[in-house]
Amino acid sequence: MKKKMQGLFVMLVGLLVFTACGDEASEGNESGADQPEVVNIGYLRVPNDEMVAKTEGYFDQYFADLGIETNFVVFDSGVEANQAFASGSVDFASMGNTNGIIALSRGLDVELIWLHEILGEIEGLAVREGSGIEQVADLQGMKIATTFASTSHYSLLQVLNDAGIADDVELIDMKTVDIVAAWERGDIDAAYTWQPSLGKLLDGGEMLISSEQAAEMGHKTANILLARKGFTEQYKDLTTDFIAALVEGGNLYREDSKTASEIVANPLEITPEEALMQMEGSVWLTPEEEISSEYLGTSEEAGDFSRVMKQTSDFLLEQGSISESPSQEAFDDFINPEYIEAYLAR
Repeated sequence: MKKKMQGLFVMLVGLLVFTACGDEASEGNESGADQPEVVNIGYLRVPNDEMVAKTEGYFDQYFADLGIETNFVVFDSGVEANQAFASGSVDFASMGNTNGIIALSRGLDVELIWLHEILGEIEGLAVREGSGIEQVADLQGMKIATTFASTSHYSLLQVLNDAGIADDVELIDMKTVDIVAAWERGDIDAAYTWQPSLGKLLDGGEMLISSEQAAEMGHKTANILLARKGFTEQYKDLTTDFIAALVEGGNLYREDSKTASEIVANPLEITPEEALMQMEGSVWLTPEEEISSEYLGTSEEAGDFSRVMKQTSDFLLEQGSISESPSQEAFDDFINPEYIEAYLAR
């Protein structure tokens, strides 16, 4: 009997230890689930906070130290990123806000958790020097290349509409690398694209209108970060860590823009001067600005950017780029600032 009681005591102690360990795991991760072996991250080749964080190894500080691998996948546009989300092959991906709208309209199980930058001089409509094209209306009857379903496409359509020539030009859908090649061959008259491709066009061209000017006309665009809900809901702390790495990238730029430009220049195959010019061509938000009423808002009240998304969505519907424009409530739910709030509460 004494041996049986000792055995029962050992089993009870073991059960209590196991339970305590389980509680500890749940405390570190709200779902209590094991951490992932790898985090798959889709990014764009643009000089933003994510590129700084990636190049400086900030993500490794949060993930590699936990034994989690970070797998970075470069996308030419948000079209490719949404395809990856649809197949479940990425957990986070950067894209223009127009592709975020497409993701929501197609029912992809993702949410918007960060604004990388508000686009300005980093995107624009380029024409050749000496072409005689001095205003958007002068493009009537000409061939203009852009990447369809991108922020560039949206801005281009808006400025063409404002000029009253949307139906009087030939729009050609091209990837950024193909836009540069077509420009060099002389196959197109103009192109609306983003850096670094835009910079190559401006070597022998000039900016007719930038996305900063388009924003002043009421057509605001941004590069955003979407996350797969299957990941964020299971790994809330890790999602907050991802935000923390982005904030570090942004802070480095705000504190020392010259060093930040030197960091991203090599992976983007541009000079530090070009990188700095491109970085200064957009607005980088602090986490406090991210959750202000002007942008994402808070968990309690959606910000103005949700309404910008809805207005853009309605325009894309009119243009036939999407088959259904989600409701304002759907956009309010689509934008989730809770991970920025969690970062600020640390």
